[in-house]
Amino acid sequence: MKLFVANWKMHKTRAEARAYAQELGAKWKPAADRELVIAPPLPSIDAARDPEGRWSLACQNVATEVSGAFTGEVSARMAADAGCVYAIVGHSERRRLFGEDSAALAKKLARCREAGLTPIYCIGETAPERDAGATAAVLLSQLATLEDDPAGEPLVVAYEPVWAIGTGRAATPEDSAAASVHITQLLAGRPRLRILYGGSVSAENAGDLLARGSVNGFLVGGASLSAAAFAAIAAA
Repeated sequence: MKLFVANWKMHKTRAEARAYAQELGAKWKPAADRELVIAPPLPSIDAARDPEGRWSLACQNVATEVSGAFTGEVSARMAADAGCVYAIVGHSERRRLFGEDSAALAKKLARCREAGLTPIYCIGETAPERDAGATAAVLLSQLATLEDDPAGEPLVVAYEPVWAIGTGRAATPEDSAAASVHITQLLAGRPRLRILYGGSVSAENAGDLLARGSVNGFLVGGASLSAAAFAAIAAA
């Protein structure tokens, strides 16, 4: 099943989330081969929920710990209790802006599994790494964080080349396909793996990326803030 995830990042109040959900519900015609997921800020989780179950919810981050004196953190168990089915782990913004390393991400993956959340694990190279021909090595290093993650559980890996996130410069279908093949080879022992592409996805390029990019869907950032645009991407 194709998977389309809307990562709102730090956007939308509860009122805005409710309006978005109403618009998406009016525009989206569910399909048996397509799954939609909304990842709103946690205060807007309830407002983004679809009472008809046409899409699922994801949290954008989880804490490394189960519980405790960690002011400002939200545990995977809390996110699951709030109705989340998926959790985004390792987004490049979390790695770059908040210093999340492989040890922290491995803990977050473990917390997701304990809480019954399916991780959407993000990987991708920077522009200097790409220019140096180090893409394969970077992906190998980032995927090593999954070493202790149970291979039989469902897993979503989102390939998001950092140089394409929010820049308007999307990877070509050939870039996406090459990365997807490499990821599939490195995770060959995972029968329940889905690979997404993320990075300046739009309604205009989604069809081509989906047809020729060898991916199972998209993790969409900026374009997902419009319900109409997200619905068009999911219908690509």
